[in-house]
Amino acid sequence: MTNQNVVTHEVINTLIAVAASISNSTVLPGATVPESMAVLGRFWGLPNKNIVKRLEGAKVSAWIDSMRASSPTRAKSESQEKRSWILCHPSALNTFEKITYSSKGKQIVVFLDYDGTLSPIVADPDKAFMTRKMRATLKGIARHFPTAIVTGRCRDKVYNFVKLAELYYAGSHGMDIKGPTKSQSPKQGNTNNNNNNNNNKGVLFQPASQFLPMIDEVYKILLEKTKSVPGAKVENNKFCLSVHFRCVDEKSWAALGEKVRLVLNDYPQLRLTQGRKVLEIRPTIKWDKGKALEFLLASFGYENSNDVFPIYIGDDRTDEDAFKVLRSKGQGIGILVSRVAKETDASYTLQDPSEVEQFLRRLVEWKRSSTVTPTSV
Repeated sequence: MTNQNVVTHEVINTLIAVAASISNSTVLPGATVPESMAVLGRFWGLPNKNIVKRLEGAKVSAWIDSMRASSPTRAKSESQEKRSWILCHPSALNTFEKITYSSKGKQIVVFLDYDGTLSPIVADPDKAFMTRKMRATLKGIARHFPTAIVTGRCRDKVYNFVKLAELYYAGSHGMDIKGPTKSQSPKQGNTNNNNNNNNNKGVLFQPASQFLPMIDEVYKILLEKTKSVPGAKVENNKFCLSVHFRCVDEKSWAALGEKVRLVLNDYPQLRLTQGRKVLEIRPTIKWDKGKALEFLLASFGYENSNDVFPIYIGDDRTDEDAFKVLRSKGQGIGILVSRVAKETDASYTLQDPSEVEQFLRRLVEWKRSSTVTPTSV
């Protein structure tokens, strides 16, 4: 005889899947996954206690799986899958000539993430310094091309890391954008665009200013709530918050994630996303690195233009929004910085910041060699 009060793993999985579909649809607008599951469970005559108990277990498991997936701790061994992935996302160094050929007759604009792209990922985010070699190469890039740093970090903090006044800086995932405080060189190419660059060198855009008091409030709460988790670090990036768990024992990941989630339950205007061993808390406005890329292109005078070739280089999930914009426009290229195969909308790859530096240096050398100096007749 079967016990009809027993809720099987398959039933719970089915409930979660159906409830998730409902919560993402217009059937029950505003309904959460747990609420939808409770309704479905009662409809099927399932005991609510069992559902809640299994749901909590599934929730913890989901947290851990999600945090692991977004934060690979070791490189995968070379496999057929990895080789196939490389064929679809070739090295930007090995295909450099193809990339520069595609940019022929267009203005290259360079967009760069910071952590994991210009600097290595380190245990202490306050010590994510880039090398002198990278800074020198980046200075050369800015001399020849409009260049922007697009990062989840606080804009002022990244500026203190980079220390180059001729760049555009888009901090807090693009919610805090400021133009260069130092005039850019006319060597950047398209002379028709120089006036536009000068007019916008002080551009300042902050679409989430009204959220600042809330962000500060949640920051203080999270500092208090997470101090019991060894290794956890909460970073205030002005318009967003980062909860780093790189130094947290994996056994405590689920507990940390649950603490953060419970705090955010009281702040529906904030949303939670995940990056590389970091939980990101941002306002629920429709703004991301992709929107920041579009805003900056418009600031450079290239809105809806076919005369521009954007190159966006980044390593994190949040950079995918920018990759998607470029792919949807069929414009420029996205380059993912990663040693492991992962789903991405980028077209090319580089393995680490040292390869990023090599690629940028080659771009500078290519620009210098392709600049034709008129000779006297």
